[in-house]
Amino acid sequence: MTTGTILITGATSGFGQATARLFARNGWNVIGTGRRQERLDELGAELGSSFLGLVFNITDETAMKRELARLEAPFSNIDVLVNNAGLALGTASAPNTKLSDWKTMIDTNVTGLVTITDALLPVLIERKGVIVNISSIAASWPYPGGNVYGGTKAFLRQFSLGLRSDLHGKGVRVTSIEPGLCESEFTLVRTGGDKAAYDALYGGAHAIQPEDIANTVYWVATQPKHININALEVMPVSQSWAGWQIARSQS
Repeated sequence: MTTGTILITGATSGFGQATARLFARNGWNVIGTGRRQERLDELGAELGSSFLGLVFNITDETAMKRELARLEAPFSNIDVLVNNAGLALGTASAPNTKLSDWKTMIDTNVTGLVTITDALLPVLIERKGVIVNISSIAASWPYPGGNVYGGTKAFLRQFSLGLRSDLHGKGVRVTSIEPGLCESEFTLVRTGGDKAAYDALYGGAHAIQPEDIANTVYWVATQPKHININALEVMPVSQSWAGWQIARSQS
């Protein structure tokens, strides 16, 4: 696939915004979704007529379906869906978290994602399209404070594999991309805007940049139609696996 129409959820920052820019530069029609009208307007002014912004919260099924229903050609002919919208809230251990944060992560990272995927499956099947789900290394590698966030990303990895199985023979490709440490607004959201925590995490780490993931999405989406990348785990060179935790008795 050389060009077509791509829909990217969470296009107002980070991975989604970088992916929208890259595909638009390469001649694609780009639909970007997000909650922030002003961010989508700015992206539209930058990318021109090849970009269409749809304003809705991924957790609002009614608004989502209303916006999708108004799509017209060429934007209605969706060839690639990038399920990028998602978030983590908090870094505390499970006993110290807020249940409301857990529910928000599930509503966004799981329920919203499967809802838009379900809505777009008919056109993706018709067009033998591509589904790219942005998961995380947290899908496979737990860490303190990861709890529900990691669980949602593990769901996404398994959901991707299940879609591949269910769409067997229909020509639809499905990929789970699983980034490690990446510098973006993600951490500011997770820490409630704590810039000091952001700087401490990324200082000297040479983290993955949103443009790196955009390049990865583009590579996946433009592979020959007979090639499926099942899952792709991506880390910066500076990041590797920590040792196991051991709680030692003092008695």
